[in-house]
Amino acid sequence: MIDTFEVVITPFQRKRKVRVCLPNGYETSGKTYPVLYMHDGQNLYCDEDASFGTSWGVKDYIEESGLELIVVGIDCADGTDRLDEYGPWENADIADKLNLDKNAYGGGGEKYIDYIVHELKPLIDQKYRTQRNDTLMAGSSMGGLISTYAACAYPLIFTRVASVSSAYWFNQQEIEVLIRDSDLSSVKKFYMDVGTKEDSGNVNNQMYIDSSDRVYEIMKDKVSDCRYDVVEGGIHNEADWKKRLPEILGYLFN
Repeated sequence: MIDTFEVVITPFQRKRKVRVCLPNGYETSGKTYPVLYMHDGQNLYCDEDASFGTSWGVKDYIEESGLELIVVGIDCADGTDRLDEYGPWENADIADKLNLDKNAYGGGGEKYIDYIVHELKPLIDQKYRTQRNDTLMAGSSMGGLISTYAACAYPLIFTRVASVSSAYWFNQQEIEVLIRDSDLSSVKKFYMDVGTKEDSGNVNNQMYIDSSDRVYEIMKDKVSDCRYDVVEGGIHNEADWKKRLPEILGYLFN
């Protein structure tokens, strides 16, 4: 079952749809459940809602596997506002890589994650039967970057994190410094991956791989249970992330 409602991302005063996927038997079980927050919520559940016609298939997987988990999908902002919200730091030189107008992008990620922690999470904990101290986060591409930032900014809250096909190159130096400087001892599991055929804009597959390699070399010494998959033939879209979903959630919940 999917509940849908609208919120206002208060730091930006932008309306946003939130899609909550409830597990089998939620209505009658009386149980409490861990909560997984995911970005690009429109791409998670239904192909007809997905930006490029194929979703991650999260709803089908939760139902078929019987995984006892609430998934909170937060739709992304429109256009380049997505880069601003998912980019923790401003990047003044990224336009050419992404074939965009000559502007700086990013810099709103801190406010976006603060909103999730201080406003959206309390709302979800009030509306649903949640395990308030068992909170996860996952995202892909820029969503992977901001999920990694969230693990560093709130390691006592987001204790299991998945960063898929991550656009670390958007804020490479800054995210590396943040990981090095963060106490991640409370993070129980950190999953990251990259496909060998990733590309977006003028960012090619080798740039994705090199970028993720650099982050993993730091992260593996910060989180005791850190997994890094280089997915042979993996490409940069929801259809491919759908294939990886059982491995990702299987690892986080093993």
